[in-house]
Amino acid sequence: MSSMCVLRTRCFLRQLLPGLPAIMKRHYSLDVSAPLLRTQGYVDGRWVSAASLFPVLDPATGQEIARVSDCGPAEAKQAVEAAHKAFHTWRQCTAKERSLLLRKWFELLTLHKEDLARLITFECGKPMRESLGEITYSASFLEWFSEEARRVYGDIVPSPVKDRKILLLKQPVGCIWFHVVLQWNFPSAMITRKVGAALAAGCTVVIKPAEDTPLSALALAELAEQAGIPAGVFNVVPCSREKTPSVGEVLCTDPLVAKISFTGSTATGKVLLKLAADTVKKASMELGGHAPFIVFDSTDVDKAVAGAMASKFRNAGQTCVCSNRFLVQSGIYDRFVEKLGQAMDAELRLGHGSEPNTTQGPLINTRAAEKVMHQISDAVSRGAKLLKGGKRLHGSFMEPTLLADVTTDMLCMKEETFGPLVPILRFNTEEEALDIANAANVGLAGYFYSQDVSQIWRVAEALEVGLVGVNEGLLSTPEAPFGGVKESGVGREGSKYGIDEYLEVKYMCFGGLKP
Repeated sequence: MSSMCVLRTRCFLRQLLPGLPAIMKRHYSLDVSAPLLRTQGYVDGRWVSAASLFPVLDPATGQEIARVSDCGPAEAKQAVEAAHKAFHTWRQCTAKERSLLLRKWFELLTLHKEDLARLITFECGKPMRESLGEITYSASFLEWFSEEARRVYGDIVPSPVKDRKILLLKQPVGCIWFHVVLQWNFPSAMITRKVGAALAAGCTVVIKPAEDTPLSALALAELAEQAGIPAGVFNVVPCSREKTPSVGEVLCTDPLVAKISFTGSTATGKVLLKLAADTVKKASMELGGHAPFIVFDSTDVDKAVAGAMASKFRNAGQTCVCSNRFLVQSGIYDRFVEKLGQAMDAELRLGHGSEPNTTQGPLINTRAAEKVMHQISDAVSRGAKLLKGGKRLHGSFMEPTLLADVTTDMLCMKEETFGPLVPILRFNTEEEALDIANAANVGLAGYFYSQDVSQIWRVAEALEVGLVGVNEGLLSTPEAPFGGVKESGVGREGSKYGIDEYLEVKYMCFGGLKP
């Protein structure tokens, strides 16, 4: 590394890490009102203890912030039975009654947004500004589906004969199991996006939250109870990583569970689909992504850099729709790389999420940091140029890292990163960029920047993904469907289509009528 490069790196670190050493010495206190800091499971409207506890850690400091009931198969079975029993009364509530309860739940989330955001920051690590944004986003799904609850319409189909009528009824699927293993990155919104639709449709639910972030799920249960959601309709079964397989098997194979909805890795999703096959359960899967971010020569470079920063560094790169593979056309490659590096210098500050100046928190645990380091080492060993970062800091903190001269044979171009790594590959033609982007076996989100209208239509239609950002780095909103293609999942969440995932269509033939 040249002396100039070393100097730039040291300047970057001084800007990036002004208070990081102090984090490990300072004690950060989780100051949340008592009713919202729940540590027991929630089954059939009751707070239930388990025989053992598991710790929840602040990923920024490694300090224990709570000990939570480590529920097992017995508690999971109780939750399923409670949800199954409650389903028969919940489905009989009118759409307006369910709508009003969801609306009340939404209002309570908004009222307690500061406390809920602090829970996210301390158990997940993201900065408070992002945590507050997540609570707004989380609440928006309850608001949206409180409105959609009253818009579940059937159909009357013209009959081919005169003595009968054909009616199509939409009815709730039944008891739903939500298994959100990787939902730690959005521990509130990933639940409400699923549960809002399910409850609006008339279904009941059992939640198995991520072991890293159970506190947000339990706080949602507290507010659901305050909102008047009946006992058994919303159940939460927290458990440790060690008990997750046994709890998962119970919930995935129990014949009382009509559907599973999973957010997590593609590999785990495949296992759950196989388990669910024996009882032919409906399934929704929100699985892995490996989003391309394509920058064409016609692009406004400043806007593309702003989009890249927003898409890549939100939650330190730990979102399933984060840009992972940066493809930049050769005509503007050097300019884009330079300006992106400048933006990283100016905007990124590592620290504890509760500190007001922090823009980048830690990764969720040391395993996540090790994975990012492995991708960086692999890329550099294969000829990538390290322009910024590249080091693992204390605990699970990672330097935001910029790599140039990346090639398709590197791990960072083959595997989802889930961390603050920007690998940039140079391409020459539109066809080349699309071939690289579509080579992945997953297809959740994709982004590209261009000012050529014809190219925009071509590329948007050709990208093999479920969500496309055109000159935009942030996509998610309750009004739009969320979901992927290929091995990124099955089904859609959010939007007017999200509630259909929790409904069955029943055909009723009413015959014997007098013409």
